[in-house]
Amino acid sequence: MESIKDKVAIIGMGCTQFGELWDKSVDDLIIDAAYEAFKDAGIESKDLQAGWIGTTSNYSGACLAKPLKLPRIPVTRIENACATGEDTLRNAAFGVASGVYDLVLALGVEKQKDFGAGQPEEPRRIPVMHPVREAVSAPSAYAMAANRYFYRYGLSPEEGKSMLAKVSVKSHHNGARNPKAHLRREVTVEQVLKSPIIAWPLGLYDCCGVTDGAAAAILCRAEDAKKFRKDYVTIKGMGFSVGAYQDELRSDYDYTHWQESIEASQQAYKMAGIKNPRKELDMAEIHDAFSIAEVIGYESLGFCEPGHSKYEVDQGTFTQEGELPVNISGGLKSFGHPIGASGIRAVYEIYKQIQGKAEDKSRQLKDVKLGLAHSQGGVPGMGFLTGVLILGTP
Repeated sequence: MESIKDKVAIIGMGCTQFGELWDKSVDDLIIDAAYEAFKDAGIESKDLQAGWIGTTSNYSGACLAKPLKLPRIPVTRIENACATGEDTLRNAAFGVASGVYDLVLALGVEKQKDFGAGQPEEPRRIPVMHPVREAVSAPSAYAMAANRYFYRYGLSPEEGKSMLAKVSVKSHHNGARNPKAHLRREVTVEQVLKSPIIAWPLGLYDCCGVTDGAAAAILCRAEDAKKFRKDYVTIKGMGFSVGAYQDELRSDYDYTHWQESIEASQQAYKMAGIKNPRKELDMAEIHDAFSIAEVIGYESLGFCEPGHSKYEVDQGTFTQEGELPVNISGGLKSFGHPIGASGIRAVYEIYKQIQGKAEDKSRQLKDVKLGLAHSQGGVPGMGFLTGVLILGTP
């Protein structure tokens, strides 16, 4: 299998403010993210040869072409649950790497607050009710994973909840200093532990919010990138794994590892030539729609041994000052999780950190050369759709 390593460059990116954006339409968000990316790359919309739009709630590629007034170029809509944004960028990268296109746009967008409910919604597309799948919500499925994790690794409820609380505190500390984040507030361990329970042991501060936002990337072939800027970023590795609902058919599934994350990360590590991700990566943005997702994500991505997350959290391994900073943006927990946009937003954070251009200098990491973005759709016990992208300096 041929590697895509260093064949595709990101030369411009944009990201809107994330939050409850009642005064913005989907078109507004697309325009804001795209034109920031155009300005960053030094191009205009007429220069694009193709586009990819990631969204779970807009019907076709026309939702990208219309607000940007694209000149009848091909536009493809991507939907792959919470991995939609990352899969959108992955497909755009393949379009460039194939040699068919020289300059393309990948954009993810979602207006989740417009549904008016307390969770992301979309029209039901399953014609027959599934007895398990239809009865499980995302909070309840991740709560089962948290309970099983505590049991398997011998954590008391107090120890387990304290570990999760420290993860949420880290996320909010990082997000509070990020001007584009949705939930820009610090929280304490005590506040997290005393917050209302959503699905035990997950409380309010263990769960990400419902958010509006968009993010965009301009891609070209690596050999052309210097025409646009000096500080471009290249794709080092990509992986994608889709479960076939094997887990819900297994009586021995233990909820404490994400097999699709293991598979996708191994694909990306092999392509990038990474042997020891904890030592070689300078940062990571990983899926943390719930605090337990980040904990099990550490282990499934090879950042620590299974069951060792509590020790690493207590040691501060994944804080800004730690050995491998994770979710320095605030993650989905604090920055927000508009489904179609989240994967590209994670790449936006790595792109800015590599360039040394984090919006608030207090959260700028030192000498970032290699970062990992991880997105995960689906829920524990049924199967995931997982993407991993590794980006770095040329």
